[in-house]
Amino acid sequence: MGYSNWSNTAYNRLSTKRSKQSRQQIFANNSQIDPGLDPRNITTRESRDSAEHPNSNAIVVAFDVTGSMGTIPEQFARQKLGGLMRMLVERDAIADPQLLFMGIGDSYSDQAPLQVGQFESGLEMDMWLTRIWLESGGGGQMKESYGLAHLFAAKHTTTDCFEKRGKKGYLFTMGDEKAWGVPAKHAQKILSKAPEADLSIEQVIAMAQERYEVFHIVITEGYHGSNPEVIGQWRGLLGERALLLDDTDGVCELIATTISMCEGTIDLDGAARTLRDMGVKDATVAAVTSALTPLANSGSVVSKGSSSALVPSSGSSAVERL
Repeated sequence: MGYSNWSNTAYNRLSTKRSKQSRQQIFANNSQIDPGLDPRNITTRESRDSAEHPNSNAIVVAFDVTGSMGTIPEQFARQKLGGLMRMLVERDAIADPQLLFMGIGDSYSDQAPLQVGQFESGLEMDMWLTRIWLESGGGGQMKESYGLAHLFAAKHTTTDCFEKRGKKGYLFTMGDEKAWGVPAKHAQKILSKAPEADLSIEQVIAMAQERYEVFHIVITEGYHGSNPEVIGQWRGLLGERALLLDDTDGVCELIATTISMCEGTIDLDGAARTLRDMGVKDATVAAVTSALTPLANSGSVVSKGSSSALVPSSGSSAVERL
């Protein structure tokens, strides 16, 4: 998938219409998982090259759709998706980006703990986004099933950027809680093909890191996002790639800027200037640059113009580009 082209004009028309709509009107699926996003029905999701996009790059954005976190995909659908794509495409952050959206819940309590769209280059990605069921569940244990996204990306996606060019895609999960591992009995109910043994969160992240540059955005505005246990787990798992964001308005800017820095197309100072030039609020610019300062200082990104986007850092979280 991912053969069409992004249109700012078409998205702006859609965004204007949505300014007058409720969440229920935008996300019309309000009672159950859409069959097209049900991972039980999905063998693989593909990010492929085409004549229009000869150097496709796979980007997975996985939203926590429990509790208060449902406001973030809503922000994307109302206005933020356009800003993300302008930064990725118009600012040449990365060649031929293809986005896949996921929704994440809690496999211990929710009806739809994982929902999976399709890799798209054009406005079709918005269709997949707004078909996600914002279940608003969660089990109350300060943990969600983020590991399902890592497992799906590792075992149920095929990407030309990796298969043809040895270039990893990008995987961003986000939320305000700690992560469960993946119990085999849960995975067998959720996925079309599941592991026979329980997997820890460390194991599924390592599996995803074989094909993706893996990041987690800790939403510190959320219920538990500023809890030291939450931050400590994600820092332990991903080091400087656990990005602490205290302004939900900055999620799309943070994703685009992280990719730009890792691709070597911008540095942190240049990112701040670019965001201001695009009219991003000063408070949001500050939140994004603060979230990325540990990554910028870690040595795991390189200066603009380098042919290699990522280099090993001194921490255990580094993943070297092939």
